[in-house]
Amino acid sequence: MKDMPKYPRLIKRGNTFWHRAVTPVDIRSSYPKTEETFSLGTKDPREAIILLHRAAAEVDERFAAHRREQMRLAGPAVADLTKAQVARIEELYFSHLLDEDECVRLDGFFDHEEPLPSGPVPTFDEYAADSGGFSDDARFMLARGKGDDFYRSEAEEVLSWDGLVIKLDERSPSWKLAVRAIQSAIVRAGEAITARNSGDVVATPEVAIAPAPRVAQSSSPLASVVRSDWIAEKSTSAWVQKTRNEHSVWSQHFLDLVGDRPIGDYSKADGRAFKLALQRLPPNWNKQKPLKELSFAQAAQKAAELGLEPMSDKNINKIIGFIAAFWNWAAENYDEVKGNPLDKLKVKIKGNARDDRDVFNVQQLTSIFTAPLYTGCQSAQSWSEPGAAMQNDSGRYWVPLISLFSGARLGEIIQLRTDDVRDDSGVLHFALVDEGEDQRLKTYSSRRRIPVHPELVALGFLKLVERRRASGERRLFPDLPMGEDGYYSSPFSKFFGRFLVTVGAKGQKTTFHSFRHTFEDACRDAEMPTEIMNTLQGHSEKGMAARYGKGYVLPKLDEWMRRIKYDGLDLGHLRG
Repeated sequence: MKDMPKYPRLIKRGNTFWHRAVTPVDIRSSYPKTEETFSLGTKDPREAIILLHRAAAEVDERFAAHRREQMRLAGPAVADLTKAQVARIEELYFSHLLDEDECVRLDGFFDHEEPLPSGPVPTFDEYAADSGGFSDDARFMLARGKGDDFYRSEAEEVLSWDGLVIKLDERSPSWKLAVRAIQSAIVRAGEAITARNSGDVVATPEVAIAPAPRVAQSSSPLASVVRSDWIAEKSTSAWVQKTRNEHSVWSQHFLDLVGDRPIGDYSKADGRAFKLALQRLPPNWNKQKPLKELSFAQAAQKAAELGLEPMSDKNINKIIGFIAAFWNWAAENYDEVKGNPLDKLKVKIKGNARDDRDVFNVQQLTSIFTAPLYTGCQSAQSWSEPGAAMQNDSGRYWVPLISLFSGARLGEIIQLRTDDVRDDSGVLHFALVDEGEDQRLKTYSSRRRIPVHPELVALGFLKLVERRRASGERRLFPDLPMGEDGYYSSPFSKFFGRFLVTVGAKGQKTTFHSFRHTFEDACRDAEMPTEIMNTLQGHSEKGMAARYGKGYVLPKLDEWMRRIKYDGLDLGHLRG
C-alpha cells in the first residue's frame, strides 16, 4: 500500500482490496455504524481504484442522506409556510446568489487579448450573458405563475438550511409560494448583478442561518445503509459485475423514487409506485434522447406524456425481482422489516413460457451445421467465408453441437473444464458444477450430470478432450473469453446472433437458447418420462418428490439419452 498514498480509503486485507471510511463526526452519534468498511471484490490494484471511486461516492451520498433524514426527523413538518418563512426563503436565496457572484468576481474574468487561462475561467461577456439568461427565465416563469423541478428543488434546498421541511404535497399552496420566492430572488439578484456589471457597488446582504437542531438517535437504519450492506455482502460471494450493476442501479432508482427512509417505514404503496413507473418507461430509457438526462421519476412521467412504447412485461418482472431480492435480504437481516413491498406485484403474463423461443427446425439445423464454420472457412476471423481452415478445435464449433445433444445452457457449456468430462459407472458424462471461481449455475438444481450423447463421441468430442488435457488446458474451451460483465455467455451470444443471420437460420424467436427447446422436443419425441427430462435439464422437482432420494442414476439417464435423435438431420460430413 506504500505506492498508493492518494487513496486513504483504500485498504488491503489479505490479497483483496477494501473500502474504509470513518463516519463523520457530525452524524456519528446517530449513524448506525462507526465506519463504512466493505470489500471491493477485487485483487487487481487498478480495478480497485476504479471501484473505490464509485464506492466512495455511494458512501458519501449515504452520509448525506442520513443527515437529511435526521433533519427531517428533528424539524417540524408543516403543511403550509407563513409569510415570514416565504420571505426568508427569498432573502436567503438572494443573498446566496450575490455571494456566488462575488466569489466569481474575486477570481477575475478572462479577456480575449490575455494569455489562455489554465482553468475554466469565463470571459466577462460570457458571464454577463449567462447570468442574464438565468434571470430572464425566472422573469418568464414568474410572470406566468409557472415553475418546474429546478425551482422546486432550490426551494427545498433553502428550506433545509434552516432545518425546515414541508410535506411534499402538490396541493399545498406553500410550494407555489416557495417557488415564486426563488424566482423573485433570481430576478432581484439579476438586477443587482447587472448593476455590478456596470461598475456599481451592490453589497451582499448578510442573512444569518439558524443552527442545525440536535436530533435524537434513530435505532432503525436508513434503507440506503441497508442497501449498501446488501450490495457489499453479495458482491463478495454471489454476484458478478453485471449482476452487481443491475441490482445496484435499480435499487437506487427505487430509493430515488419513493425516498430514503428508515428500513421499516416502507409499504406496498411504495412497491406499487415503483411498478407504475416501470410500466411507463420504454426499454433502454436512459439512452433515449428525450429521457436520458432525466431522473428515473422524471423519465417515467415524460415517457407517459410522449406516449412511448413501454418495456415488456417480462423485463418489468425482471426488475421487480431485483428490488424484491433486496427486501427479502433486508427481512432476513433486520427485525424492522415486516414484509416485502414488491411481494406479488409482478405482472401476470399470459401464454406459455415456451412461446418465448422457437425451436430450430431441420432446415435451420442443416443450415447451421453445413455453414463454413463446420465445413471449412477462410480463418477463425473469416468464419463466414468458405475455405480450407477447419475449426473443429474451437469452442464456436463445439458449443452448439453440445447444446443440441445435451440441452445444457450456453453458460454451463462454455465454463466446462476438462475434468468436468468424467466417467462413472461406465457412463461418460458432463458434470455441471460451480466449483471453480469462474463457474456458476442458474439454480441449485442446475448442478447435475448429463451423459455424453453417442453422436458427440462419433463427431470426435473425446479427441478434443484428450487434446485439451495433453496441452495442459484447464478449460475445455479456452478460446471463448469471458465478457466484461463476468459471463462467458455474453460474447458468444453476440457472435451466435450474427452467425444465425449469416447462415439464414435466424427466425423471429430463435436464439442460442432455442437449442435447449429443440432438445426438449426431442426428449418428448423419444417419449422420455418428464422426471428424466427435468433431471437432464436441471429443472427442480415439485412437491414431496423433491425431498427424498438421490435422483436418477447415470446408467438410467444414459439409457434415455441414447434415444435422442433428430430425424432428417445428417451430420455425417462432420465425422472424421
